[in-house]
Amino acid sequence: MADELDAEDRNALPESAFAFPRERKEPLSDAKHVRNALARFDQVKDVTDAERDEAFKRIKRAADRFGVEVSEKSWRELGKP
Repeated sequence: MADELDAEDRNALPESAFAFPRERKEPLSDAKHVRNALARFDQVKDVTDAERDEAFKRIKRAADRFGVEVSEKSWRELGKP
């Protein structure tokens, strides 16, 4: 698939291209990856609430850039009805 990142492509991404840059988790390189980052947000382990706050801001910016609608105002609202 053209929108899949192989290991080489993923490794070539700068830290700023990830929702969680320190862990290099959840790349934000296109709309599909932004939606995936939202869906898998709670699966990222060993990060602080402050890191989650920053990751959510990065995801929201990427969502705006790629036209992905995000109705949640905080990561704490993800997955809630």
